[in-house]
Amino acid sequence: MALYKVEICGVNTSKLPVLTSAQMRELFIAKQNGDPTAREKLVNGNLRLVLSVIQRFANRGEYVDDLFQVGCIGLIKAIDNFDLSQNVKFSTYAVPMIIGEIKRYLRDNNPIRVSRSLRDTAYRALQTRDALVAKLGREPSLKEISEQLNVPEDEIVYALDAIQEPISLFEPVYHDGGDPIYVMDQVKDEKGEDSSWVQEISINESIQKLSQREQAIIRMRFFEGKTQMEVAQEIGISQAQVSRLEKAALIQMREHMSL
Repeated sequence: MALYKVEICGVNTSKLPVLTSAQMRELFIAKQNGDPTAREKLVNGNLRLVLSVIQRFANRGEYVDDLFQVGCIGLIKAIDNFDLSQNVKFSTYAVPMIIGEIKRYLRDNNPIRVSRSLRDTAYRALQTRDALVAKLGREPSLKEISEQLNVPEDEIVYALDAIQEPISLFEPVYHDGGDPIYVMDQVKDEKGEDSSWVQEISINESIQKLSQREQAIIRMRFFEGKTQMEVAQEIGISQAQVSRLEKAALIQMREHMSL
């Protein structure tokens, strides 16, 4: 943290307060009861959290002041929406919101610009997907989303791909002197993540292009964890045939996903 013990946005980061869990709870209760000063105290008491998060974006060439201000917006949103009745630490809840705010800022200010129309298509697809999940009670297919938006399937996949920013699941995003919080710790529902959803759609679409036997082999090998010998015994063919069919199926899937 030594790098950030400087003036950022007029704040001396070396003198930022640190709130205990008990103090945090008292302030949230006071905020709920209408105390006008509680919100400001919660913000000031959690600025170190923002500093911890923006360290992971330090190599992007962005001004630290800008990232800090954007991170503070995410912090304020987290404070305003945090539910004290839920059994979760505030930092666990706030970190994804701070990251999300910074990533939106970086995405909108990326020198490799994603066109406004492409971003709009991606966001409309995500909204439509959420609406269909609520309506159908299951993950919608790419075709269903395409029909709902009246947009070609490949254009939706391209738009969603364009707004993704892959990161390592093992990248630390917060460390308070104890165990660090990694990106993977913030993944609460993998099916709800935009990037995993896009990947799942691509995999499901590519599997549908395979023959019934190839689909069965892929399912048993990669979803059920069976060996080629076990698959061969179950289907009634040789292990060499399973190996050949599996290889051909994977090549076909890879070609479909790269289209």
